[in-house]
Amino acid sequence: MDEKRLKAFEDMLAAILKQYDDTTEKMAKLKAEGKEKTVTYRQLFASKLQLQAMLSYYRTYGLLENDG
Repeated sequence: MDEKRLKAFEDMLAAILKQYDDTTEKMAKLKAEGKEKTVTYRQLFASKLQLQAMLSYYRTYGLLENDG
């Protein structure tokens, strides 16, 4: 049970990191196109904030290497 649970936590962390990277990349592309005022950009920004908060919890509990 413990190994299965640990694997689930690690899979969740990997998914959050991937989503964070994808979101940041999409935001950078929109910004380069001068589309920072669009609804899509603002939605991505809100999503990025939520993902940052989740990653912050991982860091707080020592489950994520600093800026790794």
